Amino acid sequence: MLAVYAFAVGLTACGLAGSAMELICGRRLAFAEPYVSPAFVLRSLGATACAGPFMLANEALAARREGRIGLLALLSCGCTAVAWSLALGIVLVAIASWATGSV
Repeated sequence: MLAVYAFAVGLTACGLAGSAMELICGRRLAFAEPYVSPAFVLRSLGATACAGPFMLANEALAARREGRIGLLALLSCGCTAVAWSLALGIVLVAIASWATGSV
């Protein structure tokens, strides 16, 4: 049950961060400028850590629409995004429990 909660937390955080970034920049979220830039490595790392599953899903769906990847690659990207969301949720729940002092 805790894994489902952590997944929901990660998915929510990813969606909120990704949607906010899209609203601010006015562009589709992707592993490209202005979200990921070699000039701003720490900002890019933070953006990718928080909104990475959303970025990966967007990129995979766009590549599938253009015919650049097959169904198996799309499913692989989907599984990776799910695992990434779960890992993000676990980290966020751990940070929240550490910050509040509860274990």
